[in-house]
Amino acid sequence: MTAPKIDLKTDPKQWNVGLIGYGEVGRILAEDLRKQDVRVAAYDIKLRSDQAGGALRDHARQHGVALTASHSELAAQSDFIVSAVTASQAVPVAKACAASVKQGAWFLDFNSASPGAKQRAAGMIEAAGGRYVEGAVMTSVPPYRIKVPLLLGGGDAAALAPKLVELGFVAKVASDKLGVASAVKMCRSVMIKGLEAMVIESFTTARAYGVEDAVLASLKETFPGIDWEKQGAYFFQRVIEHGRRRSEEVREVAETVREAGLTPWSAQGTAERQAWVADLADEGLFGQRGGKEFARSADWRTEADRILGAIKSKSKN
Repeated sequence: MTAPKIDLKTDPKQWNVGLIGYGEVGRILAEDLRKQDVRVAAYDIKLRSDQAGGALRDHARQHGVALTASHSELAAQSDFIVSAVTASQAVPVAKACAASVKQGAWFLDFNSASPGAKQRAAGMIEAAGGRYVEGAVMTSVPPYRIKVPLLLGGGDAAALAPKLVELGFVAKVASDKLGVASAVKMCRSVMIKGLEAMVIESFTTARAYGVEDAVLASLKETFPGIDWEKQGAYFFQRVIEHGRRRSEEVREVAETVREAGLTPWSAQGTAERQAWVADLADEGLFGQRGGKEFARSADWRTEADRILGAIKSKSKN
């Protein structure tokens, strides 16, 4: 039998906020919370790396974010935990935090995981006396920052929603049933992540045949509301920079489709294309991560030409 949940500090701006995952999303949330003088601590497995961890430690010092040595250390001191890690780590992180989560502490699962994964994570946190709420981030975080549209789910979602709003989030409850918010996110991602992969495949192939202008003109005629040049550049750069994380997310999308009883042919292909681009990025094709060449280019053709060059080079070897 678990201990009864207790009420923590009622003013969310007095919470000790713990961020699990100090990547792009975690750092944005940290910056926006620290601007409100909210106490923030963070943990990321990359802190163990001298190279990757150095940049994270520099950011934390700059913004007054305390860093911890483990998931459990962070969970033990946090009133409100946000898990923002790669999709495959959503359940393992919940398990690690459950070992020391404070009674009554909030656990917001920000991850793009399947409804089944969210339910498993919830079971671990709630069995330990924490209050689990699933969060489904409905679009790219950077343009909106902390105000990114967020759907909440679970029995404690309605209680957490107004507290998140006080902290600056734009959150609304999708359902008191776990898995509904995630299902909305996952089904949307079949389209959005799939469109990214299709644009890279279509545009790069068109570039190889020298027909890209005709293809874009045809797309503009069919979908006049989309600036395909701008959208293409955006999709290329997002996948180049975040393809590894995106491929993991789409594998969770595929699992969501399987849980519904369908074979995820589209999602599986999208995951493979996203991972393929990530492999090229890891090989240094697009420059160093965080370098100028990862800034969004106004012309996707530069990246398509690099991809085609890499294909030709590999075919010769």
